[in-house]
Amino acid sequence: MLKVSVNKFFKQFKKALKGEEHDYTQGNISDAVILLSIPMILELSMESIFAVVDMFFVSKLGQNAIATVGLTESFASIIYCLAIGLSTGATAIVARRVGEKNSEAAAHAGAQSIILALLASVILGIVGIFYSADILRLMGASPEVISEGAIFAEILIGGNTVILLLFLINGIFRGAGNAAMAMRSLWIASGANIILCPILIHFWGLKGAAIATVIGRSAGVAYQCYHLIKGNGMLHFRMSHFRWDSQIMKSLFAISWPASLQFLIGSGSWILLTRLVAETGGTAASAGYQIAFRNFAFFILPAWGLSNAAATLVGQNIGAKQFERAEQSVYTTAKYCLVLMIFVTLFFVFLAEPLIGIYTSDPAVAAHGVQTLRILGSGFIFYGVAMVMNQALNGAGDTKTPTRLNLLCFWVFQTPLAYVLAKYSGLSATGAVIAIPASEVLLAILAWYYFKKGNWKQIQV
Repeated sequence: MLKVSVNKFFKQFKKALKGEEHDYTQGNISDAVILLSIPMILELSMESIFAVVDMFFVSKLGQNAIATVGLTESFASIIYCLAIGLSTGATAIVARRVGEKNSEAAAHAGAQSIILALLASVILGIVGIFYSADILRLMGASPEVISEGAIFAEILIGGNTVILLLFLINGIFRGAGNAAMAMRSLWIASGANIILCPILIHFWGLKGAAIATVIGRSAGVAYQCYHLIKGNGMLHFRMSHFRWDSQIMKSLFAISWPASLQFLIGSGSWILLTRLVAETGGTAASAGYQIAFRNFAFFILPAWGLSNAAATLVGQNIGAKQFERAEQSVYTTAKYCLVLMIFVTLFFVFLAEPLIGIYTSDPAVAAHGVQTLRILGSGFIFYGVAMVMNQALNGAGDTKTPTRLNLLCFWVFQTPLAYVLAKYSGLSATGAVIAIPASEVLLAILAWYYFKKGNWKQIQV
């Protein structure tokens, strides 16, 4: 029996990597989850591998470089929030149209979302180019960090267009059920980044790391655009799809702005926690926190892959009017995610020291990193459940409910708790970190409750 199950899994694994067309509104639900989630997990795992490798090379430049990257990317999370929000809107609408078997409308909705992304990137680019030093100062960076890192922030935030497009277009592919294409594009982007990072850092230091990121992302976007224009599976973009469509834009905006706000709320709380750690623990605590968070991101992104699979399955099955199948798909995905997160929790708790030791030999930085990693690891089961439930709601087009939940859990609960623990309990930076798993427990419970209510089945997109 075990041999049969293993053989079946590897057969599905190969099929998932090939990216063959599959009707996710029919057949075995577990097979559908596996076919979608495997490339999504591998896609985002490559992204997190890049983040870890990037931090490894940057860490050789010293504490100021580590702090610069961490503080810049904490602010740059605003860009990622916008990208994820637009991607969420595109995924929901494209998946719904694919479920309705209307490939022309799916391509049109995807093209309109790209227009929105380009408009937003212009504004963010101006901010990054002209106010990079002010951004680092706002994040609580020391004068030395600002002096060394302003050019890094300028390049990374100024070149945000390719970051936005990379994640948005992958959302379009995922909505169409072509998770393998999204995987390949991010592999190309991250692979190029990993190769270029040590080379350009050698010649230009921290500036080289930013240039490598922009070039790598650009390679991934070029690959995406080639396949969108060439036509692959359900999607085939033509110039006519890029003509401004007020009705589609209104629908995209209605879904995307709460989704962007949803992730901005979460990232905003992370930004405040990052600053709180820097203020109460100093540069060593900030550097240890950044190293731990990069490793946290490496292991949480596979859960993002599973939750994205839930979003696609919900959207397509609602489009096909199969509401019970949509609901069952989410519960099946949540079970897989739960098992995965149990193993991650054990790994973080028992192997934190050798893991952090890979990145730094500084005793103070390592001590903060190990402690942070163990605290974050204690909540992984709840992170996974919350992500699957929230993404399922997003995939149905109900982006407002997760946004309200994020506001409650991260700003009303997490941020005040972190401030009190860091400032008044004597725990300093550790107190700020403790607030993270505490808030995720609350979020997981509430997200599960609202999904069970089933109001998402009535959303029209």
